[in-house]
Amino acid sequence: MKGGKRPGRRLTTAFYKVKAPIPSPVRFSFVSDLHCFPNGPVIEAIKKGAPDAVLVCGDFVHSEKTKKVGLCFLGEAAEIFPTFVSLGNHENKANVARSDVENTGAVLLDDAFVPFGGVLIGGLTPRGDDPDIAFLDRFAREEGYRILLSHYPQYYDKYVKTAPIDLTLSGHAHGGQWRFFGRGVLAPGQGLFPKYTSGFYDGGRFFVGRGIGNRSPAPRINNPPEVVFFDLTSE
Repeated sequence: MKGGKRPGRRLTTAFYKVKAPIPSPVRFSFVSDLHCFPNGPVIEAIKKGAPDAVLVCGDFVHSEKTKKVGLCFLGEAAEIFPTFVSLGNHENKANVARSDVENTGAVLLDDAFVPFGGVLIGGLTPRGDDPDIAFLDRFAREEGYRILLSHYPQYYDKYVKTAPIDLTLSGHAHGGQWRFFGRGVLAPGQGLFPKYTSGFYDGGRFFVGRGIGNRSPAPRINNPPEVVFFDLTSE
């Protein structure tokens, strides 16, 4: 894969090329962990990147009190692009219902998968220590190029790495909150000096986004929020 970054108004945008055996090239925009970040700059960044579809990997809301902000983002994105959504831990905390997401026009992937653009897109819902292994097994047995949205990066080594899934996308780590010498300092579920915080791992099979919002008690340092674009192509 090839990548490059350029600054946005309040965001960083990153573009990567990923080789995939699909009939026609497809571009996905990938966002996670909005946590009530203003919707306008994110939508504008996505529009400028001109994706074929948007992938939202959990924590698009922060709390029940403010969940309308995240649902509004889904609605704005879905009006412009096909938008596929997996859940994070904050959707559970905010009591986000299936109908809340479906009413936005976005496609909810709650331990489910759908085809799009020659790709199968699946969403693995975080359920404490153990996700739905039966869904993961079903998804891994499907033919075709498979992208899995899995909010918790800590699931990767234990449940996903040995499965024949082509590309797994995660969030949740917020880039490690503070980044020094290319490493994050702290991430929920991984603790101090976490293994997975930003970028590609495992030979390009696993990608962790830094996310967008900042609802941690500590501010981001050397860790700008990002909207990511993946260009999947057979060439």
